[in-house]
Amino acid sequence: MDPTIDYYNLNAENFIESTQNVDMHQAQDRFLRLLDENALILDFGCGSGRDTRYFMDKGYQVTATDGSAEICRLASIFTGIAVKEMLFQELDDINTYGGIWACSSILHLPKNELLLVIRKMCNALKDTGVIYTSFKYGDFEGVRNGRYFTDFNEDSFKKFIAGIPEITIEDHWITGDVRPGRGDERWLNLILRK
Repeated sequence: MDPTIDYYNLNAENFIESTQNVDMHQAQDRFLRLLDENALILDFGCGSGRDTRYFMDKGYQVTATDGSAEICRLASIFTGIAVKEMLFQELDDINTYGGIWACSSILHLPKNELLLVIRKMCNALKDTGVIYTSFKYGDFEGVRNGRYFTDFNEDSFKKFIAGIPEITIEDHWITGDVRPGRGDERWLNLILRK
């Protein structure tokens, strides 16, 4: 069992409780403004289902996935849709989504796997589709608090993504962690365009 997925299976209720009601509307709306009205969204590593529900409430169709069976179960209840249990590496859709939302999710992959997954995300996007993703800000890579993390700053991500010529960084910004008591943690938010 992957230790990160094991962590989420064992801590699903606490994780969901700490993230489900966090206000992410600024990033969510920034992402939605770049999509066509009828765009299909992939919530890739949907966690609590918070973002899936927000996008559905705005009238979008959403496909939600997560690697943790327990998270999928709880997110399905919260969103009212079936959340598909799937590892990031299993994405095999082609030219399907107008947008992929990967909020604090693909950061759990080591860099060698992350590059392959971002390529799969590109393949799953329609032409001119967009990806939102976020990483803890820094240069750490490894296990932290029971989960694997790959952190980036602006420069390191720009160098990393240079290996995928079909994607460009359209926008990036730094935010504090929006969860209570964690405002000192910084996040790199990215909009990528196919």
